[in-house]
Parts: sequence; structure tokens; C-alpha cells
Amino acid sequence: MRVSVLAGVGSRLPARQVANEEVAAEIGKPTEWIYTRSGIRSRHVVEAGVTTGDLAVEAGRAALRSAGADTVAAVVVATTTPDRACPATAPAVASRLGLAGAAAMDIQAVCAGFVYALGTAQGLIAAGTADSVLVIGADVMSPLRNPADAGVFPLFGDGAGAVVLRAGQAEEPGALGPTVLGADGRGQDLITVPGGGCEEAVGACAAPANRYLQLRGREVFLRAVECMEAASRQALDVVGWKVDEVDRVVPHQANARITAMLGEQLDIAADRILANIEHVGNTSAASLPVLLDHAHRAGDLAPGQRVLLTAFGGGLAWGATTLVWPCLDRPT
Repeated sequence: MRVSVLAGVGSRLPARQVANEEVAAEIGKPTEWIYTRSGIRSRHVVEAGVTTGDLAVEAGRAALRSAGADTVAAVVVATTTPDRACPATAPAVASRLGLAGAAAMDIQAVCAGFVYALGTAQGLIAAGTADSVLVIGADVMSPLRNPADAGVFPLFGDGAGAVVLRAGQAEEPGALGPTVLGADGRGQDLITVPGGGCEEAVGACAAPANRYLQLRGREVFLRAVECMEAASRQALDVVGWKVDEVDRVVPHQANARITAMLGEQLDIAADRILANIEHVGNTSAASLPVLLDHAHRAGDLAPGQRVLLTAFGGGLAWGATTLVWPCLDRPT
């Protein structure tokens, strides 16, 4: 059976890095209050005029270069912040990468978007529709932050990350295990931007706050841990791995306290759980691929290691998958 094999990875963060001191002055809270609640000390924010598609193109180019690939058969972009309401961002990204003619689509599952995009790409490869897929997670979340909402404003940054998947065999290093996905629309109000859709067009927003991301922190915390733990255990069961056989966990970077609690629930030591939230923040759909690229560059992912990926986001939506890390060149 054809499976998907990781062949390359790349990422792109905006040049501008915003420290907690600047954010604290804007929201009227102490600097350490931000770090204590989130584990974040800084985040990257785009300059005016830079779009999700711009970041996606750069991350995609880096992943293609990592894979030594000039072309792919399909491009899947996971994003909550598309460049336009219509059309999707993926076709323009593909064209800018010299991939015009490749199938291209967007996936919207908020912070779980990259895992959903991986599952979609796996399906394209397994069905024989594509022999290779560029999967990009990209979001420009900074415009969705409400300066009047101190609980949300410090959490989010902008960025993009990408991987190249190719058709291969299950025994190859880099082969992804089946992706476990789930959703529960009863929780749609826990993480939401109420305005901007058919329910409430932006120009008709009853409250200005409805143009911004709204998040019920305590409830999201509990559901995130619960759903990522369950999805992780399902993904491990499918491939026959025990928790203590996992070398590295790559969790969505939502909040350092969520990550710590997930580790406790899975009974996985903190030194096996990768993180970059301190200087990146929550980059939504970009979170997992950016972390993969950073860990790869730092040498924190070694060939042969068993890796678990898991994420949770608005929808509610969640997912997890596994792979044995392949041998990839590291940029110098």
C-alpha cells in the first residue's frame, strides 16, 4: 500500500520579533504575568502588507529545497487567515512557487489545520491522485488579536511551516502512520471569530469585539489536553507503539501549561517533548511544521527517532499522527 513519506521540511517567521515588554505596555499587564500564564516571552508579527500567502510561499520554498524537489503534484495549505475570502490561498501559493497546474486547496481547522492537511495529503497519495504533496501550515494571526483582551492578545504570533510528502513504503524512515482526526462542533464558541462569515458579516458586526479571536481559556485548556491525549493514544495504538517507545512528542504550541499537562497525562518526560513557544507563541496552523523545522535545524530530531505529532484547535478539531524521523539535510 502507498503511504506518505516525509521528504523535506521548512519554515518562515516574520523578521519583526515582539517581546513581552511591548505587549505588556499595550495591554496594561506586567511582563512576567504574560510569561507565567503562557510560557511566551516573544512572538513574530508581520509588517503591514505581508500576507499569509507571502509566508506560505517562503516556507514552501524552503521545504521543497530541503526535499531536493522542483515540483509536486498537489499543494495543501492549512490556514485560518487566507489572503482572500475567495479564492483559496493555495492556488496562488502554488503558482508563485512555479507549481501552476498542480492541484491546490485550503484546509480550515484552525490550530489543528496542519494535522488535517497531513491527513488530506495522505489520502491523495494513498488514492494515487498525487505522488507528492507540499503541505503548508500558515497563519497571520496578529490582526485577529483584540488589544482589549489581555487573555488572548499576548498568545498569538505569525508564521508558516511546510513539509513535502512523497509516495513510499510503510517500512521507510519518514513514513507517516495513519492520521487520527476528530471534531466536536458543539464547542465552536470556545475558540471563534464570530464576525466575518454568513452569520455576521464584518461590516454588520454588532460588537467590534466580534471581529477578533475570542477564546474561553479554562475550557479550552481542559478540552485541549483531553483531546490531544486521546488522539495521541489512538495514533500510537494504530502503529503498535507504546508511550514509552516515543522519542519525541511534537505538540501544538498553544500554551506551555497545556503542553506540560499533556506530558503528565501521557506520562512522557518533559525532555522528550519539543517546544519553541517561548520565542514564537501560538502560530495556529503553522505551529507544528515550524516546530518540526526548528527542531530539525537544532538537531533535536535525529534519524530513527519515533515521533508523535498532535494538535488541537477551534471547531473544535484535533488530531495526531506518527512517523520515524528520516535522514534530512540540515541547512548550514
